[in-house]
Order: sequence, then C-alpha cells, then structure tokens
Amino acid sequence: MTGRGKRKTKSTPQESDCADGELRKKARPEGPTEGPRTTAEVPARLREEVERLYKLKMPEDFYLFWDFCSSLSPDNPRDALKETLGLRLVGPFDILAEAHRGSADPHRGSADPHRGSADPQPNYHLHWRYFYDPPEYQTVLQGNAADLLHLGYYRDSPDSLPVFLGENEARKGCTITQMGDNMFAAVHVFLGRKRKERGGRKEEDGALDNLGEELRERAESLGFSLEQKTKGMKQRDKKVVTKSFHGAGLVVPVDQNDVGYRELPETDASLKKLCKAIAEARSDEDRMKAFGPLQEIITFVQFANDECDYGMGLELGIDLFCYGSHYFYKVIRQLLPMAYSLLKRGLFAEILEAHLSSRSHDNLDQLTSA
Repeated sequence: MTGRGKRKTKSTPQESDCADGELRKKARPEGPTEGPRTTAEVPARLREEVERLYKLKMPEDFYLFWDFCSSLSPDNPRDALKETLGLRLVGPFDILAEAHRGSADPHRGSADPHRGSADPQPNYHLHWRYFYDPPEYQTVLQGNAADLLHLGYYRDSPDSLPVFLGENEARKGCTITQMGDNMFAAVHVFLGRKRKERGGRKEEDGALDNLGEELRERAESLGFSLEQKTKGMKQRDKKVVTKSFHGAGLVVPVDQNDVGYRELPETDASLKKLCKAIAEARSDEDRMKAFGPLQEIITFVQFANDECDYGMGLELGIDLFCYGSHYFYKVIRQLLPMAYSLLKRGLFAEILEAHLSSRSHDNLDQLTSA
C-alpha cells in the first residue's frame, strides 16, 4: 500500500495526554473568534428546548439570525429568505417557530424498530439530516430541492460550538464547502453567488441588493464577520489532520510527540478505487475478495487505537460513510462508534447509528414525513 501523503508533516500540537488507552483533551477555546456584542430576544424556554431536543449547544448567531428573519417576515420568519434566495430556515429553527408542537410524531405506532412505537416525538438528529451529512453536521437552511442543497453548522466535537457553516448538495455528493463562521456570513456568501448567477437582471438584483444591505448592516451592528474564511477558521485549518472525503477536515487532539493521528496507508484516490471495487463487484465472491485490502486497513486502525492514534479510525470511518454504499455500513458501525468513544464524542456515535438505520434522500422533514 502507498503512503497517504496528504497530511502536513507536522500538525499544530494540541495538548493531550494518553493513558489507559484514552486520549484526554485539555481545555482550550472553542468556536468562532468573532462574536456578537448582544444577545437575541429568543425566550429562554425555546433556547432550552432546542438544546434539549438536539443535545447540542447553539451559538448566539443562530438566535440572532432568527431575530433578523423575524424582522423581515414577522408572520413567517422561516420563509423570510425564500422568495429572494430560495432558502428556508429548517431544523432547529422549526423549534423556535414552535412548529413541532402541532406536529404529531409521523412514526408513532409504526413498526419501525429504530424509532420505537412508544417514542412520543421524532428523532431530531434525523430532522433535515441529508444522505451525506456526517454526525458533525447540523442542517439549518434548506435550498434547491433538485440538488438537495442545504447549509448547516459543522462541529468538531458535540461539546463545542460550531467551527463554521458548510454547504452540501447531496444529489451531487459528499463535499462540504465552508461558508463562514456564522449564519449572517453564510447567507451573505450565498447571496453573493446568487447575484453572479442571475447576471444583473435589474428586477431581481433590486431585491438581492436590499436584502444584502439589511444583512450587512445587521451583521456589522452585531460584530459578526461576513468573510467566507475567518481568522478563526484559518487557525482551525492548522489543526486539521486530514481533509477526508467531504473536504471539511477532521480535527483530533495531537500532542507534541505527534500522538493522536496517523495517516491511512492509502491516498484518497486509491481508497476510492478500493471502495468502488467493493461496491460495484459483480458477485458476492468478487466482493469478498475486494474487501481484503480494506480489512488490512482496519487491522492497522486497531493497532493505531492501541497506541492512542484515534484519528486514523475516525478518518477511515468518515471516508466510508462519505462514499455512501450500504456495503460499508457494517464496517462503519465497527469503526466510527469506537473512534467517537475514544475521542469523547459519544453523541456523534448516537447520531450516526440513527442515521445509518434510516439513511435516505427522502423523508428529511421528521415533523411532516409519513
């Protein structure tokens, strides 16, 4: 097998200790470097409900953007951007709109073993979770339905605030494009691209310009950067040990002795070729043979885990998840829950299992899907 060769020679050390087979992270600042100078008017009960249902702490820009959309469309903030940009606020925004209160669980009483007939509410980790969304990703904006375009927060750890917002077109693949470190920046970048696509048509540019100006004024008044790549995001890049198939990058604790991550013995191109041989094998016999090289890599991951290089298993598991074939689900279930457990990111393992059990391009809205 060839060397990976896609990781920097030395990653920026991230303080950690390895003992008893565990890698323990020391406290360090998380989340965007630029922040708001005020707080949103969202009631405490709704904030608490969002975080209770998702088990994730939401950044203040999420709530402040809801305030902004409420000022644009008081009667229906979720559709405030729909006419101009084709974007709709979804996911945790549905909780702020209290849309979940009037929606019975569409799966209640069903025979779905992964939901449970006694479950009184939907699994919000599946609410607007698209096919290629890794556990680190949380959808907040729905776009073009044809391409399954959506934007969402990306977290390196479930205990930390998001490190950026990313865009994915699930119909096209797993790639996640970074769109700034707050909601205002993400929509600003999206708006700028939309303006270029429309080619200067005055009747449409007027609405875009007006929205763009209001967005900029609100972001500046709150102290948010509108840059697609902020200083904080660039600092995170120095901690990224590998881009992975989705391109958003993976961050794991790596100490001064470079313990925490080791490269896979395959390049991205060769690993994708290996995956293709398995997924497109003509017979079960051919598929079993094609699994041989992958099984060898899994053995290397087990050695890496024994030596506290937990990032290797995380990378392989995420790459197989991003490839998308159901033939890898069993292996993914072996790799990723273990990696998340060792990295103290247990909620991501919970999200992964729920997703793999009902992974689909359909029924994304858990509040209305039947």
